[in-house]
Amino acid sequence: MIRFGALSAARITPDALLYPCMNEPGASVSAVAARDQARAQAFASAHRIPAVASDYQALINRDDVDAVYIALPINLHLEWTLKALQAGKHVLCEKAIACNEQEARQMAEAAAAAGRVLMEAFHYRYHPLFEEARRIYHSGQLGTIRHINAVFTTAINDPEDIRMNYATAGGVTMDIGCYPLSWIRHLTGAEPEVTAATAITGPDRVDVMLSTELQIDDIAVTTTGDMRPGTRTAAYIEVQGSRGSMRVINPLAPQMGHAIITDIDGEKHTFTTDRRTSYCYQLDAFLAAVTGASPIATGAEDAVRQMALTDACYLAAGLPLRGL
Repeated sequence: MIRFGALSAARITPDALLYPCMNEPGASVSAVAARDQARAQAFASAHRIPAVASDYQALINRDDVDAVYIALPINLHLEWTLKALQAGKHVLCEKAIACNEQEARQMAEAAAAAGRVLMEAFHYRYHPLFEEARRIYHSGQLGTIRHINAVFTTAINDPEDIRMNYATAGGVTMDIGCYPLSWIRHLTGAEPEVTAATAITGPDRVDVMLSTELQIDDIAVTTTGDMRPGTRTAAYIEVQGSRGSMRVINPLAPQMGHAIITDIDGEKHTFTTDRRTSYCYQLDAFLAAVTGASPIATGAEDAVRQMALTDACYLAAGLPLRGL
Protein backbone atom coordinates (compact mmCIF):
# COMPACT_ATOMS: atom_id res chain seq x y z
CA MET A 1 0.00 0.00 0.00
CA ILE A 2 1.39 3.39 -1.06
CA ARG A 3 -0.06 6.11 1.13
CA PHE A 4 -0.30 9.58 -0.40
CA GLY A 5 -0.28 13.00 1.18
CA ALA A 6 -1.92 15.69 -0.97
CA LEU A 7 -0.01 18.95 -0.91
CA SER A 8 -2.80 21.38 -1.86
CA ALA A 9 -6.56 21.13 -2.07
CA ALA A 10 -6.46 22.21 -5.71
CA ARG A 11 -9.33 21.62 -8.13
CA ILE A 12 -7.30 19.01 -9.99
CA THR A 13 -6.62 16.89 -6.88
CA PRO A 14 -9.85 14.82 -6.86
CA ASP A 15 -9.57 13.79 -10.52
CA ALA A 16 -5.80 13.37 -10.52
CA LEU A 17 -5.39 11.51 -7.23
CA LEU A 18 -8.40 10.95 -5.00
CA TYR A 19 -10.75 9.21 -7.42
CA PRO A 20 -8.05 6.94 -8.90
CA CYS A 21 -7.01 5.89 -5.39
CA MET A 22 -10.60 4.93 -4.57
CA ASN A 23 -10.42 2.18 -7.18
CA GLU A 24 -6.84 1.09 -6.47
CA PRO A 25 -6.24 -1.38 -3.62
CA GLY A 26 -2.53 -0.55 -3.67
CA ALA A 27 -2.95 3.17 -2.93
CA SER A 28 -4.71 5.44 -0.48
CA VAL A 29 -4.71 9.09 0.59
CA SER A 30 -3.76 9.59 4.24
CA ALA A 31 -3.74 13.36 4.64
CA VAL A 32 -4.07 16.72 2.96
CA ALA A 33 -2.53 20.12 3.62
CA ALA A 34 -3.43 23.50 2.18
CA ARG A 35 -2.39 27.11 2.69
CA ASP A 36 -5.76 27.73 4.35
CA GLN A 37 -6.47 25.32 7.21
CA ALA A 38 -10.24 25.74 6.98
CA ARG A 39 -10.17 24.97 3.26
CA ALA A 40 -8.07 21.87 3.91
CA GLN A 41 -10.53 20.70 6.56
CA ALA A 42 -13.51 21.23 4.27
CA PHE A 43 -11.71 19.43 1.45
CA ALA A 44 -10.86 16.49 3.73
CA SER A 45 -14.45 16.24 4.94
CA ALA A 46 -15.86 16.36 1.42
CA HIS A 47 -13.51 13.64 0.19
CA ARG A 48 -13.23 11.52 3.35
CA ILE A 49 -9.50 12.08 3.78
CA PRO A 50 -8.59 10.84 7.28
CA ALA A 51 -6.28 13.66 8.40
CA VAL A 52 -5.47 17.32 7.84
CA ALA A 53 -1.86 18.38 8.39
CA SER A 54 -1.22 21.76 9.98
CA ASP A 55 1.05 22.86 7.11
CA TYR A 56 2.98 21.51 4.14
CA GLN A 57 6.02 20.46 6.15
CA ALA A 58 3.86 18.66 8.70
CA LEU A 59 2.27 16.66 5.89
CA ILE A 60 5.65 15.70 4.47
CA ASN A 61 6.84 14.60 7.92
CA ARG A 62 3.93 12.24 8.56
CA ASP A 63 4.83 8.57 9.05
CA ASP A 64 1.68 7.49 7.21
CA VAL A 65 2.73 9.30 4.01
CA ASP A 66 4.93 7.40 1.54
CA ALA A 67 4.39 9.67 -1.46
CA VAL A 68 3.46 13.31 -1.92
CA TYR A 69 1.21 14.66 -4.65
CA ILE A 70 2.08 18.30 -5.40
CA ALA A 71 -0.51 20.52 -7.07
CA LEU A 72 0.78 23.86 -5.80
CA PRO A 73 1.48 26.88 -8.02
CA ILE A 74 4.45 26.08 -10.26
CA ASN A 75 6.76 28.53 -8.52
CA LEU A 76 6.47 26.38 -5.36
CA HIS A 77 7.19 23.02 -7.02
CA LEU A 78 10.97 23.16 -6.57
CA GLU A 79 10.90 23.96 -2.86
CA TRP A 80 8.36 21.35 -1.84
CA THR A 81 9.59 18.63 -4.17
CA LEU A 82 13.08 18.97 -2.70
CA LYS A 83 11.71 18.88 0.86
CA ALA A 84 9.57 15.83 0.12
CA LEU A 85 12.48 13.97 -1.48
CA GLN A 86 14.78 14.88 1.40
CA ALA A 87 12.17 13.41 3.76
CA GLY A 88 12.32 10.15 1.82
CA LYS A 89 8.99 10.51 0.03
CA HIS A 90 8.22 9.70 -3.58
CA VAL A 91 6.77 12.63 -5.52
CA LEU A 92 4.04 12.94 -8.14
CA CYS A 93 4.25 16.58 -9.25
CA GLU A 94 1.86 18.41 -11.49
CA LYS A 95 3.12 19.91 -14.72
CA ALA A 96 4.93 22.03 -15.49
CA ILE A 97 7.22 20.35 -13.01
CA ALA A 98 9.37 23.46 -12.50
CA CYS A 99 9.81 27.05 -13.58
CA ASN A 100 12.70 26.24 -15.90
CA GLU A 101 15.26 23.60 -16.87
CA GLN A 102 17.70 24.53 -14.11
CA GLU A 103 15.06 23.91 -11.44
CA ALA A 104 14.00 20.64 -13.05
CA ARG A 105 17.61 19.50 -13.05
CA GLN A 106 17.91 20.25 -9.31
CA MET A 107 14.82 18.16 -8.68
CA ALA A 108 16.08 15.27 -10.81
CA GLU A 109 19.41 15.26 -8.98
CA ALA A 110 17.63 15.27 -5.63
CA ALA A 111 15.43 12.34 -6.66
CA ALA A 112 18.48 10.36 -7.77
CA ALA A 113 20.29 11.14 -4.51
CA ALA A 114 17.26 10.12 -2.43
CA GLY A 115 16.57 6.99 -4.45
CA ARG A 116 12.95 8.04 -4.81
CA VAL A 117 10.54 8.31 -7.74
CA LEU A 118 9.87 11.77 -9.13
CA MET A 119 7.15 11.77 -11.77
CA GLU A 120 5.75 14.68 -13.79
CA ALA A 121 1.98 14.29 -14.02
CA PHE A 122 1.56 14.11 -17.78
CA HIS A 123 -1.26 11.62 -17.32
CA TYR A 124 -2.13 11.38 -21.03
CA ARG A 125 1.13 9.51 -21.67
CA TYR A 126 -0.10 6.36 -19.95
CA HIS A 127 -3.47 6.00 -21.64
CA PRO A 128 -3.92 3.26 -24.31
CA LEU A 129 -5.01 5.93 -26.80
CA PHE A 130 -1.58 7.52 -26.80
CA GLU A 131 0.13 4.15 -26.88
CA GLU A 132 -1.84 3.29 -30.01
CA ALA A 133 -0.93 6.63 -31.60
CA ARG A 134 2.72 5.88 -30.90
CA ARG A 135 2.37 2.40 -32.39
CA ILE A 136 0.86 3.76 -35.60
CA TYR A 137 3.42 6.54 -35.86
CA HIS A 138 6.38 4.16 -35.55
CA SER A 139 4.85 1.33 -37.62
CA GLY A 140 5.69 2.90 -40.96
CA GLN A 141 2.04 2.77 -42.08
CA LEU A 142 1.99 6.53 -42.68
CA GLY A 143 5.05 6.39 -44.91
CA THR A 144 7.68 9.10 -44.61
CA ILE A 145 6.53 11.57 -41.98
CA ARG A 146 6.48 15.11 -43.34
CA HIS A 147 4.59 17.27 -40.87
CA ILE A 148 3.16 17.11 -37.35
CA ASN A 149 0.84 19.66 -35.76
CA ALA A 150 -0.24 19.62 -32.11
CA VAL A 151 -2.80 21.99 -30.61
CA PHE A 152 -4.32 22.60 -27.20
CA THR A 153 -6.50 25.66 -26.71
CA THR A 154 -8.96 26.59 -23.98
CA ALA A 155 -10.09 29.93 -22.58
CA ILE A 156 -8.94 31.33 -19.25
CA ASN A 157 -11.36 34.15 -18.55
CA ASP A 158 -10.34 35.10 -15.01
CA PRO A 159 -7.61 37.78 -15.03
CA GLU A 160 -6.77 36.84 -11.42
CA ASP A 161 -6.04 33.21 -12.31
CA ILE A 162 -2.50 32.25 -11.21
CA ARG A 163 -1.80 31.22 -14.80
CA MET A 164 -1.99 34.93 -15.66
CA ASN A 165 0.74 35.83 -13.17
CA TYR A 166 4.44 35.76 -14.06
CA ALA A 167 5.42 35.49 -10.36
CA THR A 168 3.61 32.13 -10.08
CA ALA A 169 5.28 30.90 -13.30
CA GLY A 170 2.19 31.67 -15.30
CA GLY A 171 1.82 31.55 -19.05
CA VAL A 172 0.04 29.36 -21.56
CA THR A 173 3.18 27.37 -22.30
CA MET A 174 3.54 26.37 -18.67
CA ASP A 175 -0.01 25.10 -18.33
CA ILE A 176 -1.67 24.40 -21.68
CA GLY A 177 1.01 24.69 -24.35
CA CYS A 178 3.25 22.27 -22.48
CA TYR A 179 0.96 19.44 -23.58
CA PRO A 180 1.48 19.81 -27.34
CA LEU A 181 5.23 20.03 -26.71
CA SER A 182 5.09 16.85 -24.64
CA TRP A 183 2.84 15.11 -27.18
CA ILE A 184 5.39 15.78 -29.91
CA ARG A 185 8.29 14.54 -27.80
CA HIS A 186 6.59 11.34 -26.73
CA LEU A 187 4.88 10.56 -30.01
CA THR A 188 8.13 10.79 -31.97
CA GLY A 189 10.60 9.73 -29.27
CA ALA A 190 12.79 12.64 -30.37
CA GLU A 191 13.85 16.00 -28.98
CA PRO A 192 12.73 18.79 -31.34
CA GLU A 193 14.83 21.81 -32.23
CA VAL A 194 13.05 25.15 -31.89
CA THR A 195 13.42 27.19 -35.07
CA ALA A 196 10.87 29.93 -34.29
CA ALA A 197 8.19 30.88 -31.80
CA THR A 198 5.56 33.61 -31.71
CA ALA A 199 3.82 34.79 -28.56
CA ILE A 200 0.97 37.10 -27.64
CA THR A 201 1.17 38.43 -24.09
CA GLY A 202 -1.62 39.56 -21.83
CA PRO A 203 -0.31 40.51 -18.40
CA ASP A 204 3.33 41.56 -18.20
CA ARG A 205 5.64 38.79 -19.52
CA VAL A 206 2.78 36.28 -19.51
CA ASP A 207 2.10 34.50 -22.79
CA VAL A 208 -1.58 33.91 -23.45
CA MET A 209 -0.85 32.39 -26.86
CA LEU A 210 2.37 30.82 -28.06
CA SER A 211 2.94 28.97 -31.31
CA THR A 212 6.13 27.23 -32.32
CA GLU A 213 7.94 25.97 -35.37
CA LEU A 214 10.08 22.95 -34.56
CA GLN A 215 12.23 20.58 -36.54
CA ILE A 216 12.91 16.87 -36.06
CA ASP A 217 15.33 15.76 -38.77
CA ASP A 218 13.35 16.38 -41.99
CA ILE A 219 9.99 16.65 -40.21
CA ALA A 220 8.41 20.09 -39.85
CA VAL A 221 6.53 20.41 -36.57
CA THR A 222 4.15 23.10 -35.33
CA THR A 223 2.47 23.52 -31.94
CA THR A 224 -0.03 25.97 -30.52
CA GLY A 225 -1.14 26.75 -26.99
CA ASP A 226 -3.83 29.40 -26.53
CA MET A 227 -5.70 30.48 -23.40
CA ARG A 228 -7.04 33.86 -24.54
CA PRO A 229 -10.59 34.69 -23.40
CA GLY A 230 -13.12 33.41 -25.89
CA THR A 231 -10.83 30.72 -27.24
CA ARG A 232 -12.64 27.51 -28.15
CA THR A 233 -11.45 24.33 -26.47
CA ALA A 234 -9.58 21.97 -28.77
CA ALA A 235 -6.96 19.26 -28.26
CA TYR A 236 -5.55 17.22 -31.11
CA ILE A 237 -2.49 15.94 -32.95
CA GLU A 238 -2.22 15.74 -36.74
CA VAL A 239 0.43 13.72 -38.55
CA GLN A 240 0.94 13.84 -42.30
CA GLY A 241 3.00 11.18 -44.06
CA SER A 242 3.71 10.22 -47.66
CA ARG A 243 1.10 7.43 -47.53
CA GLY A 244 -1.52 9.04 -45.37
CA SER A 245 -2.51 10.89 -42.24
CA MET A 246 -3.38 10.34 -38.60
CA ARG A 247 -5.48 12.61 -36.41
CA VAL A 248 -5.58 12.00 -32.65
CA ILE A 249 -8.62 13.65 -31.12
CA ASN A 250 -8.36 14.53 -27.44
CA PRO A 251 -5.07 12.91 -26.44
CA LEU A 252 -5.32 15.10 -23.32
CA ALA A 253 -8.13 13.28 -21.50
CA PRO A 254 -9.47 10.40 -23.62
CA GLN A 255 -12.01 9.54 -20.92
CA MET A 256 -13.95 12.61 -22.09
CA GLY A 257 -14.25 11.22 -25.62
CA HIS A 258 -11.54 10.44 -28.14
CA ALA A 259 -10.57 8.87 -31.43
CA ILE A 260 -7.63 8.13 -33.70
CA ILE A 261 -8.62 8.60 -37.32
CA THR A 262 -6.25 7.34 -40.01
CA ASP A 263 -6.47 7.73 -43.77
CA ILE A 264 -3.80 5.51 -45.33
CA ASP A 265 -3.64 4.75 -49.04
CA GLY A 266 -7.24 5.91 -49.30
CA GLU A 267 -8.52 3.59 -46.55
CA LYS A 268 -9.98 5.25 -43.48
CA HIS A 269 -10.05 3.71 -40.03
CA THR A 270 -11.18 4.94 -36.61
CA PHE A 271 -9.75 3.60 -33.37
CA THR A 272 -11.22 4.04 -29.90
CA THR A 273 -10.39 2.39 -26.61
CA ASP A 274 -11.78 2.26 -23.08
CA ARG A 275 -12.99 5.22 -21.03
CA ARG A 276 -10.94 4.44 -17.93
CA THR A 277 -9.38 7.73 -16.94
CA SER A 278 -5.88 8.78 -17.89
CA TYR A 279 -5.32 9.57 -14.21
CA CYS A 280 -5.98 5.94 -13.27
CA TYR A 281 -3.41 4.82 -15.81
CA GLN A 282 -1.02 7.41 -14.42
CA LEU A 283 -1.49 6.03 -10.90
CA ASP A 284 -0.78 2.53 -12.23
CA ALA A 285 2.50 3.77 -13.70
CA PHE A 286 3.49 5.63 -10.55
CA LEU A 287 2.87 2.59 -8.34
CA ALA A 288 4.78 0.35 -10.74
CA ALA A 289 7.75 2.72 -10.59
CA VAL A 290 7.67 2.92 -6.80
CA THR A 291 7.63 -0.86 -6.49
CA GLY A 292 10.35 -1.21 -9.11
CA ALA A 293 8.11 -3.08 -11.54
CA SER A 294 8.76 -0.74 -14.46
CA PRO A 295 10.31 2.63 -15.33
CA ILE A 296 8.13 5.67 -16.04
CA ALA A 297 7.92 7.62 -19.26
CA THR A 298 7.59 11.02 -17.57
CA GLY A 299 10.19 10.64 -14.85
CA ALA A 300 12.77 13.12 -13.61
CA GLU A 301 15.14 13.01 -16.57
CA ASP A 302 12.29 13.37 -19.04
CA ALA A 303 11.08 16.38 -17.05
CA VAL A 304 14.47 18.03 -17.50
CA ARG A 305 14.23 17.58 -21.27
CA GLN A 306 10.65 18.87 -21.29
CA MET A 307 11.67 22.03 -19.43
CA ALA A 308 14.68 22.51 -21.72
CA LEU A 309 12.28 22.59 -24.69
CA THR A 310 9.93 24.94 -22.84
CA ASP A 311 12.80 27.32 -22.09
CA ALA A 312 13.89 27.25 -25.72
CA CYS A 313 10.37 28.18 -26.84
CA TYR A 314 10.27 31.16 -24.50
CA LEU A 315 13.65 32.38 -25.63
CA ALA A 316 12.70 32.01 -29.30
CA ALA A 317 9.56 34.04 -28.63
CA GLY A 318 11.58 36.79 -26.97
CA LEU A 319 10.11 36.18 -23.52
CA PRO A 320 11.98 35.64 -20.22
CA LEU A 321 12.15 32.21 -18.63
CA ARG A 322 9.88 31.61 -15.68
CA GLY A 323 11.40 31.71 -12.22
CA LEU A 324 13.91 34.49 -12.89
